[in-house]
Amino acid sequence: MEEKVAVIYQAKAPPERNGILKPMKPGGYSDSGADIAYSLQQQNIPVVTPVKDPRVEHDLDWVFPDSLEGIQTAVDNGATIIWLNTVLYQSHPIEAFIRQGISVVGQIPENVDVYDDKWVTNNLLRKNHLPIPKSVMITKENAGNYQLHFPFPVVAKPIRGRGSQGVSLVNTAEELTTILQAMFRSQDYGQALYVEEFLPRQEVTVTVMPPGSYIIHKESVIQEDYWSLPPVRRFNHENGIAPYNGTVAVINNSEILSDGELQKGDILQLCNQCEAAARLVNAKAPVRIDCRANTEGKYLLFDVNMKPNMTGASRPHRTDQDSLTALAARKIGWSFPDLTFNMLKQHWKNSAGR
Repeated sequence: MEEKVAVIYQAKAPPERNGILKPMKPGGYSDSGADIAYSLQQQNIPVVTPVKDPRVEHDLDWVFPDSLEGIQTAVDNGATIIWLNTVLYQSHPIEAFIRQGISVVGQIPENVDVYDDKWVTNNLLRKNHLPIPKSVMITKENAGNYQLHFPFPVVAKPIRGRGSQGVSLVNTAEELTTILQAMFRSQDYGQALYVEEFLPRQEVTVTVMPPGSYIIHKESVIQEDYWSLPPVRRFNHENGIAPYNGTVAVINNSEILSDGELQKGDILQLCNQCEAAARLVNAKAPVRIDCRANTEGKYLLFDVNMKPNMTGASRPHRTDQDSLTALAARKIGWSFPDLTFNMLKQHWKNSAGR
């Protein structure tokens, strides 16, 4: 039977977890979902879409909502592989289809539920001797009575964040109090927030790919273990923080490290550490790990993104929309279509991939 792919997007916000909320991206990743579906279709890979003749510039013509009804419609229309371009969580509707044997591209939903929590994930990395910034969790209850074990400036952020939304560089205790009160008052992020030491030196982001069979430079390559795409440098920060990619296109503030930099010992070590982190969270698809150097120049891992942004310059009106992962892929000779093709090759079955 010929395999057919359908891409799903986030139709509603994920449920609250332990009083913590993950804010929803406007459009629910339908833009990147359409980039992916169009890219696959251009490669003559059978793609199931909600409308017979999807218009290239209309995102929702290309993707199905990640509701039970939306996924069922995709399956009824012939989809045998569901691309999970959405925020996953335990009891997500896709779990029923995974149990029934549908193939998916993406992470194990219950793993995302656990590791989308920065506090949980960074403690896991620390226990496994991976370098992470000093941090503290501040709840609505203890917001007037917390202790920092590291100096200002600090970074305040949501525990279940999305990119740099809600992330602030904070210079004083008074400023932190004001920002925490505003974040709690907004009710966008729930009852607890994350504060960590500020890392002032170079920021890089590392995309880690899962083990599997890939096509690299037109040759079939078996990757037995997790492996890194070349790291991407972030620059032109706004008040110390990389701006949200919906505001500033990634290609305007990011670049691949030079060939010389890619061979430096600290960068090679960092890639190994990121691969170890991906192994710890049992990634079944790419994860993007944001890293930054402290005052001594040592790189620390500060954010494991279980769902990297996957926008790509596949559609004619979006030529500036390569994501950090797409930028990294270009360094190994992959266009965005090559990236989506190789991601598709890693589709898996059964709830466990366990």
